[in-house]
Amino acid sequence: MTNQPTDDLASRLQGLWLPLITPLRDGELDETSLRRLVRHYATGQVDGFILAATSGEGMSLRADELARLVTVTRSELADSGRRLPILLGLSGASTAKLSDALDETATWPIDGYLIASPYYLRPSQRGLVQHFTALADRASWPIVLYNIPYRTGVSLTNETLLQLALHPNIVGMKDCSADRAQSIDFLERRPRGFRVLTGEDALYHQALADGADGAILLSAHLETEAFASVQTLMKQGDRQGALSCWKEISVLTRLLFAEPSPAPAKYWLARGGLIDSAEVRLPMVEVSAELAGLLDEEIERRKPPLLRRA
Repeated sequence: MTNQPTDDLASRLQGLWLPLITPLRDGELDETSLRRLVRHYATGQVDGFILAATSGEGMSLRADELARLVTVTRSELADSGRRLPILLGLSGASTAKLSDALDETATWPIDGYLIASPYYLRPSQRGLVQHFTALADRASWPIVLYNIPYRTGVSLTNETLLQLALHPNIVGMKDCSADRAQSIDFLERRPRGFRVLTGEDALYHQALADGADGAILLSAHLETEAFASVQTLMKQGDRQGALSCWKEISVLTRLLFAEPSPAPAKYWLARGGLIDSAEVRLPMVEVSAELAGLLDEEIERRKPPLLRRA
């Protein structure tokens, strides 16, 4: 694979990004559904894709599946005529292993990486600075930090983030700190040009009001244009219109995280025919009968169907 980067990633790290789910069928990557997904969203108001991150079940994918996931997505985007940027999600507890992953993916057709803090080990802030600095020094493409302490067990403090934000190869952050005071403080103190996108679906409207540059939202697999409109209206100064739009779609952010993600989103997408199966990989399981019933009710309420086969 050869890399064909988009324009400067930092300038494009704003708006609505989609952490694309990874369609599976009979235990394997479902390339047919993946192509359909990419074609569908490439025609909408999406500003970039995240592949193989939390929503994409990246930790359950084999190396060859990651490569195919990237290749197919880039191919379909090229055919669509839209040159959308792609970030590859990486995670792990070993700096050395992640450095190897950066080397192995250096020539892939991506535009950067989304890298979470090391999980389980709970390193010190000094260790986190050295970890991300080593990765940023090694990476062939820019890095977006992923601060999600309720999954990794360790939070990047604002002082650590401010230090890392000065590295020329670290261009932004996906903010899942779930701490509004911390988020506002960082937004006020961040270096010029350093991008912040919220990854908290339920706090999307709030984060935009606080000054975030955009969002990375699983929920935007559904009602994509409505999610994009919230930000458009905010930029236009129509705060009441943005709030009204947000109230209409905020129920989706609750339903899609009522059970471990991305199972609820996959159920909805399969019901709409955009993917052929709602399959997830263990230890993830498909939605319960109770949640399936609630999702069915919401799907019925939102007819005509939001999703159509491309």
